[in-house]
Amino acid sequence: MQQVNSRDRGLNYGDGFFTTIRVYEGKLDRWEGHLQRLKQCASALYFPALDLSALSEHCESVATQLNDGVLKVVITRGEGGRGYGLPDEPQPTTLVSSSPYPAHYSEWRENGVCLALSDVRLGHQPLLAGLKTLNRLEQVLIKQNAATKQADDVLVMDLQGEVIESSAANILICKDKRWYTPDLSRCGIQGVFLSSLQQHNTIETATLDLTSVCAADAVYLCNSLMGLVPVRQIAHQQFSLSQAQALAAELVVKA
Repeated sequence: MQQVNSRDRGLNYGDGFFTTIRVYEGKLDRWEGHLQRLKQCASALYFPALDLSALSEHCESVATQLNDGVLKVVITRGEGGRGYGLPDEPQPTTLVSSSPYPAHYSEWRENGVCLALSDVRLGHQPLLAGLKTLNRLEQVLIKQNAATKQADDVLVMDLQGEVIESSAANILICKDKRWYTPDLSRCGIQGVFLSSLQQHNTIETATLDLTSVCAADAVYLCNSLMGLVPVRQIAHQQFSLSQAQALAAELVVKA
């Protein structure tokens, strides 16, 4: 069993980052994208260079044994430092865990989802925007609020009322055969699946309010585990599932 020292900075300050990988037929899906995420987080948070070769070897071995499921990689700065101050020579802690694949995601992809509006709004912190750090208390509150709604998930806005994401996925919309995703420069998480889509398709980053999202021809959730999921309804606004599926077929989706 993996253990974390009580003085670990990840436990005490959320000083670290993570990524969650789909494992399918013993392979790590979009692993290069996840490695890029880890490198980006390490650089932004002033971590030392990571031994990604050793991490890759270990994760590939775990994936082979797991065959189908989810792999989570958590990296903290380890112990040391005075208070919030960084240790002179940090020794990062790496934790790798696995879990079953969420069964309901397959149903979501086929039948779409209904979204309520989250009562919890995201604050702005440009220094951390887009990064998947361990500081996820906003998402904890969002999930708790979502549990009170009669919907599959919630649409989350920022303090200014701009649409950002769902509780754990990015937002993608199609309008007049043009693709858009919310601006994540002030808050939100840049997903590996979304980044992959942006590499192979023309997807514009835009400031999207609720009105513009509800006026779209189709709306989707996406992340590394669920893939691309059509939205059937946001609050009282309904969308055509067949149209969403037809438009999604035009996207280039590569592993």
